[in-house]
Amino acid sequence: MKLKGYILAALAAATYGTNPAFAVPLYGDGMNPTSVLLFRYLLSLPILLLIILGRGWNLKLNRRELAPVVILGVLMGLSSLGLFESYKYMNAGVASTLLFMYPVMVALLMTFFYHERFRITTGICLAIMTAGLLLLVRTDGGDAEGGVSLVGFLLVFLSSLTYAVYLVMTNVSTKIKGIPTVKLLFYQLLAGSSVFIFMLVAGEPLTLPGGLNGWTDVTALALLPTVMSLYCTTAAIHCIGSTPTAIFGALEPVTAVVLSVVLLHQPMSTNEILGGLLIIIATSLVVASDPVDHALLRMRRLFPRLRR
Repeated sequence: MKLKGYILAALAAATYGTNPAFAVPLYGDGMNPTSVLLFRYLLSLPILLLIILGRGWNLKLNRRELAPVVILGVLMGLSSLGLFESYKYMNAGVASTLLFMYPVMVALLMTFFYHERFRITTGICLAIMTAGLLLLVRTDGGDAEGGVSLVGFLLVFLSSLTYAVYLVMTNVSTKIKGIPTVKLLFYQLLAGSSVFIFMLVAGEPLTLPGGLNGWTDVTALALLPTVMSLYCTTAAIHCIGSTPTAIFGALEPVTAVVLSVVLLHQPMSTNEILGGLLIIIATSLVVASDPVDHALLRMRRLFPRLRR
């Protein structure tokens, strides 16, 4: 079960990292983040509906399930909006890298509010990934071409925080445990779409994809970082919990940076390469968390002075 959870978490993170590769070209064609996300969510719904009907599930939710599902959907929508808006203010790879503040938030939320044991390897992984993030983040400017702007950072912080709360709620809410993953995602995306509809009603203009390439990009957004990534995320949480799933999200900024270089032709520095390697090391350490914890405890017993 753990191995399956690790694979699902890694797949979820890698596919979520494809967001910039499809979103940034749509911005270049004149679409705004709200419209991109609305099409992304709405195009995902028929795919999930076909899966639900194909498996013979009904679409009913009982009253006790409705409220948490709507809340999770709104959190998901706010997280997506914060990230996609940040692409306008900074390099998309940097924004996706900064999004990875959420594992720290998840670990803290689970520790302080739900009394989850803070493992030794979790602390080590967070320390290694912090070093990796510091290397990945460039500060050579404050515009959309590179560097970190204050507005962009605040948008990513909002995205990271709402996603962390989403992960924790998914893990601890007993009211949604019995809902099949695909059905849960269908209603979450439906509820999340209300965030973008509200933005349009508030005055944000609706922009359409331009030509075949535009529709291909929004369809890819619906399939990879939406249906596939969110399905794998939810399934991974049920297998291994919120904190390991969040830490495996380290693969998301690595994927985003690589695709930004290959597809968007954005430069990649030595710091970004080294930072990506540190994140991969930290992710690998999660898989070996049990034996590493046991080894560290044995070392403490062998060297009593370490306890002081």
